[in-house]
Parts: sequence; C-alpha cells; structure tokens
Amino acid sequence: LCTCRNNYFRADTDPPDSACTSVPTAPRNVISNVNETSLVLEWSEPRDAGGRDDLLYNIICKKCSVEPRLCMRCDDNVEFDPRQLGLTERHIYISNLMAHTQYTFEIQAVNGVSSKSLQNPQFASVNITTNQAAPSEVPTMHLHGSSGNTMTLSWEPPKKPNGVILDYEIKYFEKQGQTDSIANTVTSQKNAVRLEGLKPNTAFVVQVRARTVAGYGQYSFPMEFRTLVDDGSSSKSFQELPLIVGSATAGLVFVIAVVVIAIVCFRKQQNNTESEYTEKLQQYITPGMKVYVDPFTYEDPNEAVREFAKEIDISCVKIEEVIGAGEFGEVCRGRLKLPGRREIFVAIKTLKVGYTERQRRDFLSEASIMGQFDHPNIIHLEGVVTKSRPVMIVTEFMENCALDSFLRASIFMSSNTKNSRRVICVFQCIYKEKNELMRKLGGFRNLAEIGERWLVLAP
Repeated sequence: LCTCRNNYFRADTDPPDSACTSVPTAPRNVISNVNETSLVLEWSEPRDAGGRDDLLYNIICKKCSVEPRLCMRCDDNVEFDPRQLGLTERHIYISNLMAHTQYTFEIQAVNGVSSKSLQNPQFASVNITTNQAAPSEVPTMHLHGSSGNTMTLSWEPPKKPNGVILDYEIKYFEKQGQTDSIANTVTSQKNAVRLEGLKPNTAFVVQVRARTVAGYGQYSFPMEFRTLVDDGSSSKSFQELPLIVGSATAGLVFVIAVVVIAIVCFRKQQNNTESEYTEKLQQYITPGMKVYVDPFTYEDPNEAVREFAKEIDISCVKIEEVIGAGEFGEVCRGRLKLPGRREIFVAIKTLKVGYTERQRRDFLSEASIMGQFDHPNIIHLEGVVTKSRPVMIVTEFMENCALDSFLRASIFMSSNTKNSRRVICVFQCIYKEKNELMRKLGGFRNLAEIGERWLVLAP
C-alpha cells in the first residue's frame, strides 16, 4: 500500500490502490447581482479540482456591521435556492435578506478528501449591501362599523415595513355573483379608512397595500364585507338617539366638574409661596423656578415623553427623503404641517424595526431632554410620534448640518487667517458655555450627548 504525501489523501470510499488526491483551490470570477433584498451569485470552477471529479460548493453567509466592522453568521430566515450546502451548480439565488445591510458571502470549494485536510476549505468571498425593499403584505383587516352606504375599516401595519410607511392604498369593488365590478381606490396616511358612497345591503371585496420610498408592496388577501340595509340602519340610529344625547350631557357635566377642580387647585398652588419638596428631584424647589429633570428618574419612559414632548399625528408628517442613518434608525428630511400653522421643513429620526425596550427608552429619552429647553441656541423639538409605527422624533431642520462639522469646514475652506481665528474662537466659546451648563445641571450623561450632537448657533 502506497502512503500519500503531505496534503494528499485518499477518501474512505477510494480503493487502496487508487491515486492520492488533494483539496480543490478556491472558486474564481464571482459575480453578484443585488435586487433590493435578494441576491444572485455566479462563479467559475476552481483552477485545480484536486484531481477528483466529486467537486461541491458551500455558501457561507455573514451579516456585518458598519463601524466597527464585525461579522456574524446570518439568521435562519435567509433562504437559499436550490440549497446552501453541497451545491453541484455554480449559481445560487439568496432571498429574505434585511434591507440596508452589509453582507459577506463565502463560496467554498470542497471534494471527497476535504474532510481529511486539517485546513479550512479554500473560498472566494464577495461583499454586498442590500437596498431598500418594498413593504410586506398587510396581515389582516377589521370592520369597525357599517351603515347603509359607509364602512369603517382598520388593519395592522406590515410585519416588515422595510422603512417608513408613507401611506396606504385601499382597493375595493362590489361583488356581483361570479363576476366583479370595476375597482375603486383611495389612499390613507393612517391604518384606517372610511369608505363612503356604497350601495346598501351589498358585499364588497377590499384589499390594502402599503407604500414606502421604495414603492408599493403587495395587496393583502381579499376580504369580503357587507353594508347594512338602509332602513334598518336609519331606524337603529333613531332609536339610539336618546342614549347618545344622555351620554353627551353626562360627559359635559363631568368635564365642567374637572375644570372647576383644576382651577381651585391651581389658585391654591399660586397662593403657596413656600418651597415644595419633589420626589423626582429629591430636593426643595421654589414655585415658578424651572428645573431640569432627568428622564431616567421616571419608572415609565412614556410618562416623561408625555410631560415634556408634544404628540404629533402621523398625518401631519410628510417624509421626503432619507439623509442618513443614526444609532437607532434612519434620519430623514421632511415637512410638518400642524393645524393652524404654516408648513415647515423638519428633521425626522425614526426608530428601526425590531427594537428592544432598552433602545426605545434611550430613543425617547432624547425627546424628553430636548423638550425641556426653549432657547434660540438649542435645537427646537417639534414633537414625537409614538402612537403609530415607526416611532419618530421631529425637530427643526438644520440646513448646515452639525455645528462642529460646519465650523471645521469653515476653518479649512477659509483662506483668511483672521476668519479662521474667529471660527476657532467660536469653538472655544461654545465648549466653554457647554461645560458651564453641564456644571449647573449636574452633568447628566444624556444631556452631554445632546450637547455634542444637537447644540446649534443662532444667527
């Protein structure tokens, strides 16, 4: 029996008098084609197959972070077609990747003696970044109310929005036996809609789909809803009229009582000029004095947000484009149109899908801190969106981006030595004032972060 040399082997199934073979070299000429959150890989066979004809390929998927660049194995929900290991073909289709994510794929070449070698299989790698995909299907719809000619519907947001949902498109048509009539479409910025002008006692088929900056997703599964008989609806409404009037009267009396009690308590508080002890600050404060409150002293972060930030309806916010990515999600530029106010440009920070409770608490704490400041030299908080997905923080839009980046650019772009010295002086003044503010407020950690990232200079 002939003994094989180093790095040459015989497989367990090879005859004893067969020639010794080696492991194959790496595949060559890898080509990748990315389509939103799917990928097609193609490659050429290795230069040296090791003297064997049982060549196979394995695909190793790794998901990588941007900074620092750390890679780990992909989740089990990534799909490989036809399969991930033991490929005989030199191409593969990979789907169900995450949007806006960096991946590294290793294509290994193995044969019948690769398991005999102490070294890892040789491979060729390729780095790709996925694009933004359209949202997934809306899971289900619910009927909340119906009359002779109207229906009120709601639905759950897509499980994978893959970005900020801009609006929903609702398609509905009258069901007529075996045939369907012409479909009508309406749009809604909320996950609810009221369909009007319908035919009484008629079945309607309704579908809905979501839209992001990447486009529309697929329509939901068709669901059938029926309007009421017109006469029965009118009679029912007439019978319920006394109950509605009685409920409204009772509600009005309750509101008046609450207002009277609030006025009495407010006047008593104004008359009391002595210092009061507050549990949240663990100290005595003088009435009328504004004191900074650390939001992390609240057991429920939502309580701090409700106290210091204003809730904005999602219909008032219009996202125009994605301008960056932060620690918690995408940063967008958009417009805000509140009732009775003119439309303004705003910056919108969104909380990414799949967040943890700790991430949501840290994200909302920024709004709780910013909402306590009202100064021309500190960025203004317009409000938050917490009652719909995604969770957002809406602030005034900084046209010149971050102050430190703007001042550094001014130093290098200015050919005037005198102007450069002025910019350096501004830097020194800003950090001196920030440190003085930190000393007075006790050096809260989150305030320091807000100071680094959000401090702006008034004109």
